[in-house]
Amino acid sequence: MSDSDRILTPAAREFLAGLHSAFGARRDELLVKRAERRAEAARTGRLDFLAETAEIRSAQWRVAPAPADLTDRRVEITGPTERKMAINALNSGAKVWLADLEDANTPHWDNVISGQVNLYDAVRETIELTTPEGKEYKLKPGKHATIVMRPRGWHLDERHLEFEGRPAVGALVDFGLYVFHNAKELLDRGSGPYFYLPKMESHLEARLWNDVFTHAQRELGIPHGTIRATVLIETIPAAFEMEEILYELRDHASGLNAGRWDYLFSVIKYFRDAGASFVLPDRNSVTMTAPFMRAYTELLVRTCHKRGAFAMGGMAAFIPNRRDPEVTAKALDKVRDDKSREAGDGFDGSWVAHPDLVSVCQEIFDGVLGDKPNQLDKTRDEVSVTADDLLNVAATPGAATEAGLRAAVDVGVRYIASWLGGNGAAAIHNLMEDAATAEISRAQVWQWVRNEVVLDNGATVTADLVRDVLAETRKELDGLPHLDAAVELFDQVALADDFVDFLTLPAYAKID
Repeated sequence: MSDSDRILTPAAREFLAGLHSAFGARRDELLVKRAERRAEAARTGRLDFLAETAEIRSAQWRVAPAPADLTDRRVEITGPTERKMAINALNSGAKVWLADLEDANTPHWDNVISGQVNLYDAVRETIELTTPEGKEYKLKPGKHATIVMRPRGWHLDERHLEFEGRPAVGALVDFGLYVFHNAKELLDRGSGPYFYLPKMESHLEARLWNDVFTHAQRELGIPHGTIRATVLIETIPAAFEMEEILYELRDHASGLNAGRWDYLFSVIKYFRDAGASFVLPDRNSVTMTAPFMRAYTELLVRTCHKRGAFAMGGMAAFIPNRRDPEVTAKALDKVRDDKSREAGDGFDGSWVAHPDLVSVCQEIFDGVLGDKPNQLDKTRDEVSVTADDLLNVAATPGAATEAGLRAAVDVGVRYIASWLGGNGAAAIHNLMEDAATAEISRAQVWQWVRNEVVLDNGATVTADLVRDVLAETRKELDGLPHLDAAVELFDQVALADDFVDFLTLPAYAKID
């Protein structure tokens, strides 16, 4: 039996058809609402907390208590559902594995299906691999990381399946296949179907997910509240609706996560035509201590703990380099500083991208948590964040530099080439990068061109300058697979007059 036949059984297809019949049209309506809200923000240069949901923010309520295997989340490892990486993540010692079918995964049809096969085997602890060279990968005896799967965002379609004459919704395909095949098995093993929900922009999108969960639980005959979700707050409009998002999902919510790179991308995208006050300096100089980023993370911890939900920190993307101990030592110092700040702020855990960083992150959180599983008791009542605080991009220290421009082009092209080749988790310059990396790179270039930003060398960023840098980058990367297509795509998404909402949309058209 082929992998596709094993996963796309007649019963599974019927379950997916039911999801699309019930929720496909609502998904489409919410994408239209996104565009309308963005247009309003472009007109006013503002976002604010919603007047119509003030009562939810002032009322007394809490999310459902966490299941046992999600009460301690001090270290979470992220990565795609590729078989070897899945085994390594489960064996890593992390409390949670974010099994990523979204930004760390190119949605080649083979990846979509094989990812579900690997998850099926991981849930049943039968996953193993022997490489062509004879190297064996198996699960270690004992406890493994709890699986929390991340489906694609609402905006992405899955063209290899159709329902009611239209391409399937990628999010419903990823969620539906995983929950259909694994929910009961997970419950029998003392766990459950847990999810990370990406790219949401409003509480109405959270309401849609909640209705999807309720429908799925009813269809599968499992108790209401079995499914649990952690929402990535990685868009600027969602930052203004954290409480409302938790409220909509309150029977199914586990927490919120601070997705830093996508959040920066969203800030640029949302206010790309709002003038110089929203122009950011070099990506690498925008740290989590920038005032607007500090406001976002402080509000997230305050909101989560007020409502009994977990606050999850951002990614440590560094890949230790055993051949360069000096680079590794400096990077690990930065990781420790980052995780120490998060732990001190009240986060309940944080993300790493490499197994070698699990012990570093755990050491930091162990030092703060001790025997406690989390910091829900640290309510941060003193935190008060205004709309102006969240939008105070202008106070970000740093400069736009020639080196920053070249790095944006280089990393953007490298990542897109990797993505087109089927690898959505790309090791670039000792960092594990996903689609958010390329998004912020190309969005920043687009913004700098439109605002005629002057670099540290006195040059003004123009489309011609960017194309010169692109040409030089192409020469430097000569021989890289998919290079020409990557350069063409970067030019399109960084320099076209109309800003493409997500580069993965035109990129998807270039793969099988």
